[in-house]
Amino acid sequence: MPSALTVGGTRFIGRHTVAQLLAHDYDVTTVTRGQSDDPFADEERVSNVQGDRDDRTTLERARDEADPDVVVDCCAYHPGQVREATDVFADAGAYVYVSSGSAYAREDVPMREGETPLHDCTDEQATDDSMESYGPRKAEGDRAVFEAAADGVNAMSVRPMLVYGPHDYTERYAYWVDRVAAYDRVLVPGDGGSLLHRVYVGDVARALRIVAEEGEAGEAYNVADRDATTLERSLTLAADALDTDVEVVHASEHDLARADLTPEEFVLYTPSPALVSTEKLHALGWDSTPLDVAVSETALSHRERGLTGGEYDPGREREVEVIDALTE
Repeated sequence: MPSALTVGGTRFIGRHTVAQLLAHDYDVTTVTRGQSDDPFADEERVSNVQGDRDDRTTLERARDEADPDVVVDCCAYHPGQVREATDVFADAGAYVYVSSGSAYAREDVPMREGETPLHDCTDEQATDDSMESYGPRKAEGDRAVFEAAADGVNAMSVRPMLVYGPHDYTERYAYWVDRVAAYDRVLVPGDGGSLLHRVYVGDVARALRIVAEEGEAGEAYNVADRDATTLERSLTLAADALDTDVEVVHASEHDLARADLTPEEFVLYTPSPALVSTEKLHALGWDSTPLDVAVSETALSHRERGLTGGEYDPGREREVEVIDALTE
């Protein structure tokens, strides 16, 4: 039976990746700090090595215990971590780095691997933890993968767009699901056509496995829903899943200013399209979950777990002020 090792594996992308690997007959070893509940604690085919991924001896111990055919690095947020991991796992059958669509420096429509430029990354950004440096850090991690591949390591990169799905601890989409569940009228910036490419977490996990098995060393692969959808349509699909009705109320920047709101205060809103091509990954045999199924599973999971995305709430009273002005 093949062996896989995941750096991470208990929270979101890692959790779904472990489940995907188990479903395809891998024995799995996870490397975690032990700070989150382990959903695989009772799974016979999953073993765990606890320790800090920044401690090289932890990675070496996990490598020696697992002797992995596949390594999936779900929690490398600094390029130095990628360089360390590609060195430690240089002899593994495949190393796959979870990068991000944020690595792209320009929003071509769509953004394509090998064509759309990546962010530069300064030495200061490479060790920073702010969101401002997130894209540059992920881009530099990609370059670390390319360098390792040039040295003979079977290393590859997968670039997800914004990930949603069950067990999403960021609760970004949960905010909109809660709005749909709680209110008949939901305020949306612009005309509802905001296009921020998203990707269902189960499809990310499947992409990571397929790239490990079928990908080419030194290559990066975008992953996103094959059916890119607007913010408004995603709310309609969530309402269908929850068996409720929702009236989407569109508000311009001027309309929002009535209540001292701005479009940027609404999570998952983007003023210009942010889309990637997925043809390269699709050519390996990958496809995405039908959008209605992905949104339904996500919405029902968020409601079952009581997730509200409250930290993104711009203030319902201010929303109602705008809604009433636009619908009276």
